[in-house]
Amino acid sequence: QVQLVESGGGLVQPGGSLRLSCAASGSIFSINVMGWYRQATGKQRELVATLRSSGRPNYSDSVKGRFTISRDNAKNTVYLQMNSLKPEDTAVYYCNLRMYQDTWYNYWGQGTQVTVSS
Repeated sequence: QVQLVESGGGLVQPGGSLRLSCAASGSIFSINVMGWYRQATGKQRELVATLRSSGRPNYSDSVKGRFTISRDNAKNTVYLQMNSLKPEDTAVYYCNLRMYQDTWYNYWGQGTQVTVSS
């Protein structure tokens, strides 16, 4: 069974930084995509950034130039460095793992709250 454990959320002032981490455990296939999504109150869940096991990152336009996604394949861990945070970045951030073996499998973390406020 695959589990995703997130950490690193919290309260930060506008302009500040946070780093989220997500560690995957269980049977992880080599062909996979790890990433981050977020859901603000009253809004739909949206993509923040994704990164394949080998490949270039993909960012939403709203975070390009401010957020950086990276991963440690040996640890099955994905990170999200968030800089220049804005109040509109406030949301629950969810880690996502999609992996392929004959078909795609999709897993979510429990979510971590990020609040940007003065």
